[in-house]
Amino acid sequence: MRAAATLLSIALATVPALAASKGTLGFALGTKLADGSCKYTSDYEADFDAIKSNTGSTIVRGYAASDCNCAQQILPAAKSKGFKVILGVWPDTGDSFNADKLALSTYATQYTDQVYAVTVGSETLYRGNFTGAELLEKIQDVQAILPNTLMGTADSWNKYADGTADALIKGGVKLLMANAFSYWQGKEVGAGAEYTYFDDVQQAMGHIQQVAGSLDSIEFWNGETGWPTTGGTDYGAATAGTDLASTFYTQGVCGMLDWGVNVFYFEAFDEPWKPASVGDNGAAEDETHWGAMNADRSLKQGFSLQCS
Repeated sequence: MRAAATLLSIALATVPALAASKGTLGFALGTKLADGSCKYTSDYEADFDAIKSNTGSTIVRGYAASDCNCAQQILPAAKSKGFKVILGVWPDTGDSFNADKLALSTYATQYTDQVYAVTVGSETLYRGNFTGAELLEKIQDVQAILPNTLMGTADSWNKYADGTADALIKGGVKLLMANAFSYWQGKEVGAGAEYTYFDDVQQAMGHIQQVAGSLDSIEFWNGETGWPTTGGTDYGAATAGTDLASTFYTQGVCGMLDWGVNVFYFEAFDEPWKPASVGDNGAAEDETHWGAMNADRSLKQGFSLQCS
């Protein structure tokens, strides 16, 4: 623990604080129940109750407004429970792009007080599906549906740091979210994971600030970060474990919030319905146990969700 605290102190010392106040904590939230069936409004209401009571957070983000009729079902729940939602648009295929736009025009326009923002794309630059200029066109297309709504994208931190997203910054996009997973860089909790997390976010934020001139007109979030509590294949020195996830949350996520950066933790609840996949290293990849809480919304033993 002392090593983790030392590394975190070094990371914090490398750049000035973003703001005098703490950042906002949010959670990525899936559209399906543990068995893979779609959530309804009552399910989202139960999700919101668990998130708020256990973490104090009142904001979540999704990925595709039409998936499982997400916008239709989640927005009434957000209204009844006092939550804000960042809805997603998946631009990678024409069908998904059009379906998500239709969901926004049909439902988001009715719940503008609950829609905090919209993200167009999730790591689509990282996957190479669009250039920055092409993604900017997609964002501008969606902005026409909700002209007064905060709009942007979420992508891997390195796509900001290496200039791939410069067209978005220069094009006036107001919401930029950088995902940063030190787990997928093979870092060990307590021996580099926290420092790497801070350094990645700093690189993304620093480049955005350099290109834009300042962050005054841009809302920046760490769009995703997290640590698996069980299952999956070890990735270098990174291993899954509830105690490790809890330490990363306390040292990394809470530290990032103290730094003044808004953070979305990936994710609120385990999703056991997710199929097995293959990671970038060619090894089997298990994404079923990344939740801060269990699939039944109960707390995980030994996983503290409170920041001091």
